[in-house]
Amino acid sequence: MKYFPYTIAGEETMTRVPETRADLDEFRRWVERMASAGEMVGADTETTGLDTFSPAYRLRTSQFGDKRNAWVVQTEVSDRNAEAARWAFDVLPRLVFHNATFDMLVLDRHLGVPLATLAPKVTDSKIIAHLFDPRPKHEGGYGLKLKELCARDVDPNAPDTQEDLTKVFHSIGETKETGWAKIDINHPTYLQYAGLDAILVSRVLPVLEARLRKAGVKPGLVEFEHAVMLVCAKMERRGMKVDQDYVRPLVGRLQEEAALHAGKAAKYGVTSVNAPKQVASALVGMGETLTETTDSGALKVDKEILQVLADVDREWKRIGARTPNPLADAVLRSKRAGKWAKSYGVAMRDGLDSDGRIHPKINSLQARTARMSISGPPLQQLPSGDWTIRRALLPDDGHRIFSVDYSAVEMRVLAALADEGVMKRAIAEGRDLHGFTAELIYGPDYTSFHRKLCKGVGFGKVYGGGSVTLSRQTGAPLDDVKKAVAAYDRTYRAIKRFSSRLQREARADGYIVWTPVGRRLPLDRDRVYAATNYAVQSTARDVLCQALLDMDAKGLTDCLYLPIHDECLGSAPDDIAEDIAREVGEAMSMDFFGVPLDTDPEVGGYSWGSLYMKKAETMIENDAWYAAHPDEAAAAEERRK
Repeated sequence: MKYFPYTIAGEETMTRVPETRADLDEFRRWVERMASAGEMVGADTETTGLDTFSPAYRLRTSQFGDKRNAWVVQTEVSDRNAEAARWAFDVLPRLVFHNATFDMLVLDRHLGVPLATLAPKVTDSKIIAHLFDPRPKHEGGYGLKLKELCARDVDPNAPDTQEDLTKVFHSIGETKETGWAKIDINHPTYLQYAGLDAILVSRVLPVLEARLRKAGVKPGLVEFEHAVMLVCAKMERRGMKVDQDYVRPLVGRLQEEAALHAGKAAKYGVTSVNAPKQVASALVGMGETLTETTDSGALKVDKEILQVLADVDREWKRIGARTPNPLADAVLRSKRAGKWAKSYGVAMRDGLDSDGRIHPKINSLQARTARMSISGPPLQQLPSGDWTIRRALLPDDGHRIFSVDYSAVEMRVLAALADEGVMKRAIAEGRDLHGFTAELIYGPDYTSFHRKLCKGVGFGKVYGGGSVTLSRQTGAPLDDVKKAVAAYDRTYRAIKRFSSRLQREARADGYIVWTPVGRRLPLDRDRVYAATNYAVQSTARDVLCQALLDMDAKGLTDCLYLPIHDECLGSAPDDIAEDIAREVGEAMSMDFFGVPLDTDPEVGGYSWGSLYMKKAETMIENDAWYAAHPDEAAAAEERRK
């Protein structure tokens, strides 16, 4: 037996690493004592990295611990060790992990511990932390990482052995990413790191739970989030097929496009499109006026500002408000193509399992508003009007892809929460909400510009955008935007009252917004106006999550691939795809405080991109990239037909 003592909060702890059969017997006796007492046991895994489904991936150790004792079972050393760890996960009735989805999927795939039997026994301390304060530490929150939570609540000197491990990785010629696979499994720092995490998570969980109870967060919300986590883990485990014959040349084309537009930027003195100072200096030299600055005082040239200068909206369509600045356009297009090549193309080319599937990581509880995120690759960041990347993802053999999304869910949630009668009536009548608003404000002869402006104002209420931002996005003069906002507030008075009430209550409650499900959302003191934005986005997210649970209860999860914003993506056998999509749509639809949340099921062909190719018709005809690649445009047109 190897022993690693460590003092935490003035108490001696011990990490044990079994080496012999007798050592494993001692470990089993400890597990039996914990199981018979019904004790919560901290658990963790050490692996070769984050690519859980890679063919070369390995589970190296499994850890178990209470407040004073930890056991590190070296599962990759022998079948005997692996069997002991598998038995422990089966026998122990209560387990706590930090970021449980990762460990549960590792154990499901690499140790034979079924997700379905493990998940009901698991508490995720990261979920508990998020429900009290979803802000990361650098945004003024308590923090969401295990080490920073323990430094606050367990021991200010709680060890961050990750830093020590990184030094060890460097000493053996590896990086922070590659060292996990290469470090000697018997290295003392590695083993102590593994054991301490199991002890620390055991110590921090009771503190987090007590804080949550004191704040008034209901147990039902904790159960809800753990149920959502399991459904998302099932989807992540399933993954999606990747069309490698499409992806491999796509990476090269995107890299060519990035270089093409970088060359255009170089003509204006910008040697790197990723150098903001160069870009800002060149734009000013071209006569552009830049007024916004970063925290350090440098001129800001982020994507939003460049899109205004290039005269394109978030979907890369021309706004028509000004003559496009060629440098801004070149920088945007070069950065987009470069990102797509690396974050999507390379990830889908190189990040496959042995069956040619990719498994994007679904974080079911991410942003401050609890909105989910997807990484590896970040598919929720794709523009809604473009099929280029989506074309690479395929349904299962013999299946057709389908997508079901909500119809204007944020606006409907806003109408319901605010009890806005005028807007609720328009929804009930099936009216185009933005056109209805434009008609009320500008009369029956309203123009497409008026509709666009009203749409922008409405989403500004949802997403927290002010008049200046809206003016940039629509190209409308600031005075016109301010008048439209004022008219919108007069038309939908209940929304303005709702927003004022939320802000007033938040100030009285320590700058906290509470949503209908009892979610606690901290506000920044200088951004109290974001209260409406937080309440609506968070509630819309919870609507989708409840739909996921309803679909799971109906046995539909096996048909789903991803939840993306207000959309569920899935596939079903060709002959029943229409029926399954309709059933998913029915499960997602609901009455929300008197407002119908309708869905729009759509069945496509044999790639995710098939759902977007019709929407992208204008882009296929007009986008300069496709003009430069006629073969790709022709192929896209054929697939669209």
